[in-house]
Amino acid sequence: MLFGQSLFQSVLDRLDTEEEDKSEKDEATHRVRGLNVSFVATVPGGERTASARPDDAYVDNLGNEIPAPEPEPEEKEPEPPAMPEHLARTSREEVASELAITPQHTLQQLHEKRRAFAKANHPDGVAPPFRDQATMRMMVANQLIDEAIRRLPR
Repeated sequence: MLFGQSLFQSVLDRLDTEEEDKSEKDEATHRVRGLNVSFVATVPGGERTASARPDDAYVDNLGNEIPAPEPEPEEKEPEPPAMPEHLARTSREEVASELAITPQHTLQQLHEKRRAFAKANHPDGVAPPFRDQATMRMMVANQLIDEAIRRLPR
């Protein structure tokens, strides 16, 4: 502490005097030494850089012209997917024979059959043209499994 001043006040006074000394020495302290030129490169011939092609230097070093890109081959329409054979079997008897539900199946086994059948036949897992058949198969399978669950002894 200097003569009744707080530490904070003495620091503020010292900063003020340092700032006054700097402003008297150099008015242009905001500039960085050595960076008084622009970063824009000059192009021979007086062209503006925006009009110069940036790949010209590469072509000059290469000594050859850049080959024209080859045209892309035309895309052919993909062939429609073939319908899996099991999606053609949509009748109740055909789906029941695939599930092979017996009275001896437990609730857990019936749930496993439902999951396995859905994994192979769910409409989200087949191509869009065959979703109607997959939906029909899932509806029939769910009905058959629900009926078998209702018949289970409690």
